[in-house]
Amino acid sequence: MHPIDISPEIPARVAARCGREHPFEDLDPARTAFVVIDLQVGFMDPAISHAYCPMAERIVPAVNRLAAALRETGGAVFWVQNTHDAGCDVEWSVMQRMATPEARARRVAAMTEGSPGHALWPALDVRPEDERVLKRRFSAFIQGSSDLPQRLRARGFDTVLIGGTVTNVCCESSARDAMMTNFRTVMVADCNAANSDAEHNASLAAFWNIFGDVMTTDHVIDRLRAGAAGQAAA
Repeated sequence: MHPIDISPEIPARVAARCGREHPFEDLDPARTAFVVIDLQVGFMDPAISHAYCPMAERIVPAVNRLAAALRETGGAVFWVQNTHDAGCDVEWSVMQRMATPEARARRVAAMTEGSPGHALWPALDVRPEDERVLKRRFSAFIQGSSDLPQRLRARGFDTVLIGGTVTNVCCESSARDAMMTNFRTVMVADCNAANSDAEHNASLAAFWNIFGDVMTTDHVIDRLRAGAAGQAAA
């Protein structure tokens, strides 16, 4: 996994503004969802990938561990799958034109629903009680991308933990938009993967500085268990 290398200046700024370094570490598991972004074959198998991220496979154990902790403490897991359909060519034509015809063809082949690349990575511990979400933009929370915000609110979730790939594109885009649409949002440092340590850490630093919280898997699990124990004692 990526080494975490965020300047101490960032948590110091957050503490000065929010009163503490981790504004969302008080976690109520029953109101918390783990949103896992794009851990799909099309991003993780170099043989068929249109945008291979070598680090993505290495975060799978941490993702599975956090997913298990959410289920055990009363939260839920949402597996988000990047998806290309005919609407993307019209409604998101700017992105399509930024790629060569060859690159567009690879993306369509990998991200079309039902294709091998669209499938979730087989080592992920996906359970029947988990939910799956199709998204059609980098962000899962922007209008026109998915129904994830509505599904989260329908189940009473106001806090989201973001993991997946890549940190500085779909994960950060989703995290920022989640906060901007009024979800308490945490990017889980070792449950995110980017194409370089520098991109990963720059993304986490930018998000933590203004938009939300950044914690490790161990930190989040500790706070989930503390929240569950507090609810049980109440």
